[in-house]
Amino acid sequence: MSTRRAAVKAGALGLMGGFGMDQLAALEAASGKSDHAGSGKAKSVIYIFLSGGLSQHESFDMKPDAPSEIRGEFRPIATKTPGVHICEHLPELAKRSETWALCRSLSHGSNEHSDGHYIMMTGRTDLPPGFDRTKPKDTDWPSIAALAGTLLPSTGTLPSSLVLPEKMVHRTGRTLPGQFGGLLGRQNDPFFLEASKFNPKGYGAFPGYHFHHADGFQNRDDLQFRTFSLDLPDTIDFERFQERLQLRQQLDEQEQYLASAANADGLDRYREMAVRLLSDPKTQSAFDVHAADAKTQDRYGRNAFGWSLLMARQLVESGVRLVQVNLGNNETWDNHQAIFPNLRDYLFPPTDRAVSALLDDLSESGMLDDTLVVLASEFGRTPKISTLGGAKLPGRDHWGAVQSVMLAGGGIRGGAVLGETDKLGGHPVSDGRRAEDLAATIYEALGLPRDGHWVDTAGRPMPLYHGEPLAELFG
Repeated sequence: MSTRRAAVKAGALGLMGGFGMDQLAALEAASGKSDHAGSGKAKSVIYIFLSGGLSQHESFDMKPDAPSEIRGEFRPIATKTPGVHICEHLPELAKRSETWALCRSLSHGSNEHSDGHYIMMTGRTDLPPGFDRTKPKDTDWPSIAALAGTLLPSTGTLPSSLVLPEKMVHRTGRTLPGQFGGLLGRQNDPFFLEASKFNPKGYGAFPGYHFHHADGFQNRDDLQFRTFSLDLPDTIDFERFQERLQLRQQLDEQEQYLASAANADGLDRYREMAVRLLSDPKTQSAFDVHAADAKTQDRYGRNAFGWSLLMARQLVESGVRLVQVNLGNNETWDNHQAIFPNLRDYLFPPTDRAVSALLDDLSESGMLDDTLVVLASEFGRTPKISTLGGAKLPGRDHWGAVQSVMLAGGGIRGGAVLGETDKLGGHPVSDGRRAEDLAATIYEALGLPRDGHWVDTAGRPMPLYHGEPLAELFG
């Protein structure tokens, strides 16, 4: 498609959505008129978020010498890094320890899901005045994804920040705060790619690893992983097609998915994204994971986790600066019960496979050096195993005091371990870190300056950094 034709389409969309011809910076970038490059160690960040709370004892900080009610059923295995051991059910990641590092001492003071999500998605431990864990508010701190999308220029036809495959939604239907623009303004909400339709009983990596916490595997045929397609008919002659109502009718036929992906306040921004895609059809392939070759899909896994991380890789290859990947909505990793079979059978296999494939592809393409990969949750799990609420099989409860975070690429020193917990794995005993430090690590990797700031809806400058980057893991 020619740049002129794309511009005409953009102007046509502007007739119906308020998107003006003076806002076509993305089209200019696509035609090579502008070149934005970050000055940080990484060009991109992939922030993998495990909603529900990954257990440090069953993943990256095992305590094999602790009593049985602490150590659990799983056993550690050696990685390629001498002295570093992780869970036996993460064998592929163990083989690739030269590419990743661990922070075993990240903590905050909340054991509540919504608060923990908020803290880890905004990088702010202090909850704002008027915070309401039941709903997002315009007075919330902005999310890391929203700040990256606002402060980083787009490098092409795509936005600089995207969240996929869905928003964080509780099983009751309430949307969790901390994911949006907040004090940046709704116009600066990050772009959400709704590839997975919300389901109140949906947990895990459907179809093959979809499960219920108490009942195990669930065979669901109604869950689909959709790709983002906003093609307009090439048969339309936009140079001659001037009737606004006729154009609206044609566009409405293509807008069903767009409307479902955007709320009323954000619809114009999603329409603008459609314009950017239309300006360079090649970028649309970044969303089409089902078109990837069979070998690639098999390596990542033909499930929601695999497709999400494959899409993340394709998006950073296309110029997106930050992609947040929510692996498991509805607090999928909240294993109060049946923690051992749920992790072993449904959660670790697709995660181990997909994250390992992502690291392999980034490494082989030469992109790992300038792509920071972060894997974290809203908190860890209690040191002691329990059967909360009369559960038939044991689990672990919420634990904000400590969690393990995995980082790879972007200058990370492979095999490095920062921080140590006590013999029960419940509290940091050295090198304690906060969510603010993890956010600072992301910002610095993307080249955002230490003295940088953002401006709230009242015009007040706000500091970007509230912590220190995890410098010990780099170099």
